[in-house]
Amino acid sequence: MVFEDNIAAELSGLRDRSLFRQLRSAKPVGDGYIEIDGRRLLNLASNDYLGLAEDLGIPAASDYAAGAGASRLITGNHPTYTDVETEVADLKHTEGALVFGSGYLANIGTIPVLVSRHDAVFSDRLNHASIVDGIRLSGADHYRFRHLDLEHLDQLLTEHNTHRRKLIVCDAIFSMDGDVTDLSALVDLKQKHDAILMVDEAHSGGVYGPDGAGLAAAQKVSAGIDVQMGTFSKAYGCYGAYVAGSNVLIDYLVNKARTAIYTTGLPPVVLSLVAEALRVSKHDQWRRDRLMENAGIFRGALQKANLNIGNSTSQIIPVIVGDASRTLEISDRLREDGIAAVAIRPPTVPVNTARIRFSVTAKHSREDLERAVDMIARAC
Repeated sequence: MVFEDNIAAELSGLRDRSLFRQLRSAKPVGDGYIEIDGRRLLNLASNDYLGLAEDLGIPAASDYAAGAGASRLITGNHPTYTDVETEVADLKHTEGALVFGSGYLANIGTIPVLVSRHDAVFSDRLNHASIVDGIRLSGADHYRFRHLDLEHLDQLLTEHNTHRRKLIVCDAIFSMDGDVTDLSALVDLKQKHDAILMVDEAHSGGVYGPDGAGLAAAQKVSAGIDVQMGTFSKAYGCYGAYVAGSNVLIDYLVNKARTAIYTTGLPPVVLSLVAEALRVSKHDQWRRDRLMENAGIFRGALQKANLNIGNSTSQIIPVIVGDASRTLEISDRLREDGIAAVAIRPPTVPVNTARIRFSVTAKHSREDLERAVDMIARAC
């Protein structure tokens, strides 16, 4: 078939440029390790930052149905949804919250509700793909400011000030670089230009702030952020996502967000795990303390080995290589040495910035991390 010939040629081109991706069988085996294709590896590629995915128990089947069976607006709104949304709103100090099926669904569902073709969105150029796709779906004008360059954002907001609505949207922690946004400065710009501010806390929720409330809480600017989005699939070790904000915002999303209206609700068993993860995370401050200690050890050792970790100050730590082919070779070498570390290549990151992205968790031991740095330095 001509169609299959065309896509086969495109796949061949990806292989030639070392950009081909494939799925591998992976199973966590505990204590910061994972089994991939039958081999036990130190897992430095996980988003389970607090180690909760290993520690949460499965609820009894008699207590929770296996599946939801319908959208929430029909018969899929199990009471556990209310429990989770109340817990999130309490944690984020907002009037309400709404659970979505995933972070991707939350972003592509929320952004087109906030803005349309008469409006403008101002977005960090390294924001997550789900934010970019949400902006595209909205039909709003899209202005991208240079990564974490808030002077450039201020300039763009000044130049494009005639739109009906102006939405600023930014990751709190960037998933490929591990650097952190100055949310206080974003709040100032939002107020200066009478804009709406949306922050994606996917990689900071559970990790930063009192009780793991997130970076906005850590920087004490939660009240100045109109839309706080986050996920349960990173530090909370579960699945799903949320948007937190005013009651008016939540009611509007319930009535307008297509990715909440036209999709089956999450299974109650998943929601019960989320509720438990929120409770454990809130209580177990030692997990955050251990995570930050491990991240500091790992960053410092990589820098001492003269490896380029960019501007990372979080538990996400890239080793920036540049060339995609060489990055893939290093990742393969590390796998042979017993370390799970994924090569991140374009288009996920900009051209010539391919890197190995490492994620430290609370489950890693200091000895494992120091041994891993030695192997990484040799592989590089």
